[in-house]
Amino acid sequence: MTKTAAAPAAALDLDRGNRKTLEGVVVSDKMNKTRTVRVSRSVRHPFYEKIMKKSKKFHAHDENNEAREGDVVEITSTRPLSKLKRWRIVRIVKAAPKGLAEANAK
Repeated sequence: MTKTAAAPAAALDLDRGNRKTLEGVVVSDKMNKTRTVRVSRSVRHPFYEKIMKKSKKFHAHDENNEAREGDVVEITSTRPLSKLKRWRIVRIVKAAPKGLAEANAK
């Protein structure tokens, strides 16, 4: 009978396969452990060929409530966590200025 050693955390991420990662801006931090992230992309109109900006909002899991409104964050796909949450926040790429959250609160 052989025992297997516990795999390190970095090895577990490799076993999960290719996961989608996106970068967006936190537009709402009013929910507990959940952030709403707006991801923008540029698309070309098929006929007029004008470049347009499209955006989509995702609900992302934030275990420690670290991300604030206005932060640029990286999110990755994960198993369904609730009715709407299929993403989790990996890291905060750029923090929002301190005055932004206070100005939006008024």
